Amino acid sequence: MPSAEPADLPASLPDHPPATPRRVLPVIVLAQLAGTSPWFAVNAVMPDLQREFGWPASAVGTLTSAVQLGFIVGALLFALGAVADRYPARRVFLACALAGALCALGAALSAGSMPALLAWRALGGFFLAGIYPVGMKIAAQWFPRGLGAALGLLIAALVLGSASPHALRALAVGWAWPSVFHGVAAASAVAGLLLFFAVPEAPRGPGRVVGLQIRALWAVAADARVRASVLGYFGHMWELYTMWVLVPAVLATRLAGSALSWAAFVVLGSGALGCALGGLLARRWGSARVGGAQLAVSGLCCLATPWLIDAPTALFAAWLLAWGITVSGDSPQFSALTAQNAPPALVGSVLTLTNSIGFAISIVSIQLFVALAETVPLATLLPWLGLGPLLGLWALRPLLRR
Repeated sequence: MPSAEPADLPASLPDHPPATPRRVLPVIVLAQLAGTSPWFAVNAVMPDLQREFGWPASAVGTLTSAVQLGFIVGALLFALGAVADRYPARRVFLACALAGALCALGAALSAGSMPALLAWRALGGFFLAGIYPVGMKIAAQWFPRGLGAALGLLIAALVLGSASPHALRALAVGWAWPSVFHGVAAASAVAGLLLFFAVPEAPRGPGRVVGLQIRALWAVAADARVRASVLGYFGHMWELYTMWVLVPAVLATRLAGSALSWAAFVVLGSGALGCALGGLLARRWGSARVGGAQLAVSGLCCLATPWLIDAPTALFAAWLLAWGITVSGDSPQFSALTAQNAPPALVGSVLTLTNSIGFAISIVSIQLFVALAETVPLATLLPWLGLGPLLGLWALRPLLRR
């Protein structure tokens, strides 16, 4: 999954910060899960849209890329304006969650027009930049010295939220496809209201508001450790979202209907397990080793496609589960590595810029592989996704040696 993008931590903390209510972390996790549910709504109903409106198979890549592009623009603008610093982060989260719900409803109403659907999906991606990163900001305010422990859970929630439309489609079997959009719209609205009313305003130490700093690019280029984790993350992003887009096509070689939707949810949602377990293992083995190991396994899953896509059912299922767990599970580790090694004053800017570049890489990968999938068999095509993990592992060498 995408790396976390918490804003810079407060410059100083209160001498005696108030005790954090026990409900804060579970509420933030649930809000992240529900608030990010619109991300892959179109992917879950793409077969329905193709039957009803005659969209080509490549439309799924274009529509997914629209969300990615909207997220990039939103992340950069939110960071440039330091929006979550200038205004209460809870209110920003609420406004974006409600706006994201309206975008999902707009997409359902205008699905017959590809230009309108693209616009609604891009706008939805824009507001997702006020949900996922801002949720991380709120967590950073409440757990300034313990964010690492919460990081795996928060990204796991993002993974489950992104996979949830497939579960909604499976549950809504027999219902019209707009029910999935209605479901994620309701989930997004509830997420904003839940976080706003159940999480108090976080304690904040004094500090100046700092927007996006372009000089953070120099920190990436000049420091070998930062460069290693950032390039590793780029390799991860080459694979991640394209795998998510193409998993339903892989499953469609054996399954259909609700069985396909449930299987897609399990495969994609299993990444939450990789995030949570990776966070636990990183305490003992370090983020570089754990992230590198997961990147290596997901890369091997890419390369093994020609032999396993037609394997017996048990082996086929084990392959996709291993891939689903590891393709997302390394995300928190790349975030942790970059945050640890970047200059403290530039952590937020470094993460924002590298996230934006990583999502741009995902757009290129999605468009390329979805277009090729129309003429190239998946068994031949998917091994080339392994180029990302391969280059990522090569880039991680300085951190793996330490």
